Formats: sequence, C-alpha cells, structure tokens
Amino acid sequence: MIPILVFDIETIPDIAGLRRLHDLPATLPEAEVAEFAFQKQRAKNGSDFLPLHLQRVVVISCAMRSDEGFRVWSLAEPQAGEGEIIQRFFAGIERYTPQLVSWNGGGFDLPVLHYRGLIHGVAATRYWEMGESDNGFKWNNYISRYHTRHLDLMDLLALYQPRANVPLDELAKLMNLPGKLGMDGSAVWQAWLAGEINAIRDYCETDVVNTYLVYLRFQRMRGQLSAEEYASECATVRKALAKSDAVHWQEFLAAWAA
Repeated sequence: MIPILVFDIETIPDIAGLRRLHDLPATLPEAEVAEFAFQKQRAKNGSDFLPLHLQRVVVISCAMRSDEGFRVWSLAEPQAGEGEIIQRFFAGIERYTPQLVSWNGGGFDLPVLHYRGLIHGVAATRYWEMGESDNGFKWNNYISRYHTRHLDLMDLLALYQPRANVPLDELAKLMNLPGKLGMDGSAVWQAWLAGEINAIRDYCETDVVNTYLVYLRFQRMRGQLSAEEYASECATVRKALAKSDAVHWQEFLAAWAA
C-alpha cells in the first residue's frame, strides 16, 4: 500500500528572528519580545496571530499507516533544533513518497514549513517535484491545491470555501472521536514558556490521530473503504495506541470509547 502520512505542527514566536528584524536587545526576555510582536500585530489587524514566516516550528507530529502497521511519532525540541526537525520531515517524504493528509495543512502547516525550511537551508526535492523529473507528478503533486497527493481535509470538505471551514476538534467530537485533549493551539506559547514541551508534543500527536480517524471516515464516505474495512482500520489504530502506556494515549482511548 502507499503509505499514508498524517502530519501537524506546533509553533511558537520566532524570538531570535523578531530580535533581528526589530533590533531588540538580547537582554529583553523572550516573553517580552513576543508581547512586543503581539502588540504590533494587534495594532495591525486586531489579532495576536503572527505572520507565518515568524512561526518557529517546535514539534512536527506524524501518524503513518503502511504495510508495517500504524504508528505515531514526533520530531520535537529539545531533542532536535528547528532546522533538523523540518529536514527530517521532508526526508521522510523523500524516502516514502507517502499520501500526505492534514487538517489546514495547505493554509498553515506547509507554508510555515516552506518559509522556515528556506531559512534553515532545508532540501526537499521529492516534495517540490512537479513533473520535471517524474512525469507522474505533473498532474498529481504535493503542491497543487486541487491535487490529492496532499489531501487537506479541511479545505476539501469545505469545497475550498473558507467560510465553510470547521474546527477539527468540533467535527471530531460530533463523530464521537476524542477531539482535543489537554490544550489547544492558543495555549502552546504559554506551555512553552512553562517548559511543558512534552505536553505540547502529546497534544500535537492526538491531533494527528484525530485527523487520521476523520480521514478514515472520509474514505468510507467516498467508497474507498467498505464498512468492514473501516472497522478494521479503526481497530488497527486502537491496537497500536493500546500498546503504549503513555498517559495521553490512555486518555485518548478512554475518550474514544465513551
């Protein structure tokens, strides 16, 4: 089978970049640098949400379904720096040429990885293939919004209409899936300042599994999975997660069973 790779990223303000762009002193605490940027952004458009090129990637979580089964892992600080995290993600695409699946990956995750990858000199040859070396990518590549080699579920289900987008958490819970556990994206920066990188990683990992389970339901809806195959795939996920004694997976399974 073609491997299916579901991914999600978590980001924090690029403190070093903000210092450089605004000539801020090295002695200014990280929280104050970020607040400076938030205030400038609020004055500009009323939102704290920073531009994508100023989002520093601290976690990329992945869920892969392949002939070897189902597994979840994260590329995260402090085990690796941002450049290495991004390079390893694209190296996986280079190795497996997977079907990519995301929730808003086309609107956030991938553009962030593009900009931050440029900053760090990342190589991503297979990902950027658009038919120059492999003709099979001319009409189905990772880059085109309307191709399926990267399937942004949020974008597709909304028929590419931003006003029709829905939150993953709410849709998952309406489908009797766990949804978000412990935190959401708005809490990541404060969790980072508190040194809670493991909590950020756990949250990101549950998001990719929620996304994969929505993807399975989508495949059932479009006739790519029978009812029996869908049930079997869900059982494969449950079995894989049950092998872990990590608290976030025990909580996830308990919420899923409810």
